[in-house]
Amino acid sequence: MPRAIIAPSVLASDFGQLTAECKRMIVGGAEWLHMDVMDGHFVPNITMGAPILSCVHKGVPGIFMDCHMMVSEPEKWVDDIADAGGAMYCFHLEATKDPLALIDQIHKRGMKAGVAISPDTLSTEITDAVANAAEMLLVMTVYPGRGGQKFIDRCVPKVAELRARFPEKDIEVDGGVGPKTIGICADAGSNVIVAGTAIFGAENPESVIQELKDVVNTAQARSH
Repeated sequence: MPRAIIAPSVLASDFGQLTAECKRMIVGGAEWLHMDVMDGHFVPNITMGAPILSCVHKGVPGIFMDCHMMVSEPEKWVDDIADAGGAMYCFHLEATKDPLALIDQIHKRGMKAGVAISPDTLSTEITDAVANAAEMLLVMTVYPGRGGQKFIDRCVPKVAELRARFPEKDIEVDGGVGPKTIGICADAGSNVIVAGTAIFGAENPESVIQELKDVVNTAQARSH
């Protein structure tokens, strides 16, 4: 099983102090930072784009930016995100007609490729060929576009289905994940945990990051 990685969702941070907020998370034990890029087309919201990611990348040396591209034409932004220092380019399966060609395009720019599915998309729609070409699979546990939504339990079996098919793959969950919901995600086989409000809103983010990591590690130990 791949190792536990906690990726705080920057959508829940104070955007006026973005670089400082990212540094605070890394000091607190986060290995990745989850950057939600929205275009107002694929989702009814607009957040940060490549210029902001570029500023963060310059301000936080060595940062691993897990870029979640909630955009309607993900092919268009690969170069911009690569130039801005993106490390993972995670696109939505629903937003592209040729995921394999897009994964190839991402790899050519030196980034890892992730494939995300929204709550109404079946995990079986991620074919073996697509999953094997990508480095990460993302199961959304809320509808993409807004922070602070309630966790959708019916998405969890998709994590288990993907873990059964791809035991060595990074599988990420994103949406409404925190200390109360981490257990079922970890038990289903997720190892990359995105949490926003639960971490950024905590008095002690370090302890929340450690708690989430511990739950994943315990679930992995039980599954062996």
